[in-house]
Amino acid sequence: MSIPLRFPYYLGGEIVAGFGRGSKELGIPTANFSQSVVSRLPDEMAPGVYYGFAQLNSTGPVYKMVASVGWNPYYQNNIKSFETHIIHRFDRDLYGSMLRVAVTGFIRPMRNFDSAEELIRAINSDINCAVKELHDGDWKKLHESNFIP
Repeated sequence: MSIPLRFPYYLGGEIVAGFGRGSKELGIPTANFSQSVVSRLPDEMAPGVYYGFAQLNSTGPVYKMVASVGWNPYYQNNIKSFETHIIHRFDRDLYGSMLRVAVTGFIRPMRNFDSAEELIRAINSDINCAVKELHDGDWKKLHESNFIP
């Protein structure tokens, strides 16, 4: 019997180049953790879509985020990834920045899609769900505290 993942779950590391699909193919940029960070995720963190908060370089504002954790079956990935979409528009690349996230909830399991358009619709639905949960949910105080350990 496995122990369920407890929220919030914190992790952090440098933003590295991912597969290059978030911004280019999907129009939804992601900040990716290195494999050294992903390899330390607990077994209890099932593949799927999560929500929470993100902060860059330990000093900036805390943003809402949605993250895909797993192998992204639509793209048939062989490598597990943790791809964070920070719900904010940045005017620069974030490569090399330090990213800290507080994962506060689970949206849905990882699943495959028949088309890129279907995947984009699902991601936008995930973003809307995250925004609602983080605005109305129990985690609002974490966001307002401007603090992610």
